[in-house]
Amino acid sequence: MAKRFGGKYSPHDSDSSTDQPARGQFDGARVEPAGARANILFIPAVPLVFLSLNDGAIGMTIGLVAAGLLTGAAFLLREGLRAEAAYNARRTARRPAIPRKIFSSVLTGLGAGLASYRSEFLDAATVSEASLIAPVLFGTAAAVLHSVSFGLDPMSDKGMEGIDTFQQDRVARVVEDAEAHLTEMTDAIKRAGDRRIEARVERFQETARDLFRTVEEDPRDLAGARKYLTVYLQGARDATVKFSDVYARTRDAQSLQNYSSLLDDLEQNFSARTRKMLLDDRSDLTVEIDVLRERLQREGVRLD
Repeated sequence: MAKRFGGKYSPHDSDSSTDQPARGQFDGARVEPAGARANILFIPAVPLVFLSLNDGAIGMTIGLVAAGLLTGAAFLLREGLRAEAAYNARRTARRPAIPRKIFSSVLTGLGAGLASYRSEFLDAATVSEASLIAPVLFGTAAAVLHSVSFGLDPMSDKGMEGIDTFQQDRVARVVEDAEAHLTEMTDAIKRAGDRRIEARVERFQETARDLFRTVEEDPRDLAGARKYLTVYLQGARDATVKFSDVYARTRDAQSLQNYSSLLDDLEQNFSARTRKMLLDDRSDLTVEIDVLRERLQREGVRLD
């Protein structure tokens, strides 16, 4: 007689079903925005430095300045790509205060132009005979191609209509401090030397960032979430530092279990707070819709 399969891994097992699916191992994983395409721009400056060392005082100076401009452009591009990724990841965001990608394109054009001028200077008999036409053309082409390849910085705020900018600034400062606590947690847990507990910390951090995003989208929720963004995260950071120091020396299984339980409790509380804030937002919207419906009915508009 056929017997229905059940057990721990069965989708039909009632014990394995939950109201909410468990967070996957790679949920919330973030790709580094500044990948190989941006990092490869550090390479041109290296041969330019070595080729300029034997070109005399003027040729060497021009080459070194050009290499410095290209290196600075590569750094600005990486930061600009990261700022753009953070802007795109949020529903409400302000445009980057510094247009790093645009500045990177300008520096790339200047660096390429100086490198071209160095070649013109070495081929000319005197400084006055060095033509500026080729350097200007090369520099302009490099700046334009750089902008086409990597795009421009976000030039406008996103989703900021009707939001109190003063309150948004307060949220930004609190979230920045909270992100600093998460960064310190990441640095501390590496000392434990256990990849599994590092992954567990990363999962908690993604849960905390869900709360960050919710507060950023509605700054009115800052008062209710401030304790989570400050006190609780600071406590989690201090506990992580103490656990890492102890576990790195002793490899105590009980300490690992206690710390994992702490992360479980924190994650559950952060998730509950996020859900409560979302439900409160939905309740506020329902009240606003009901008020609007009543107002329209008073004006003689029937809504079926």
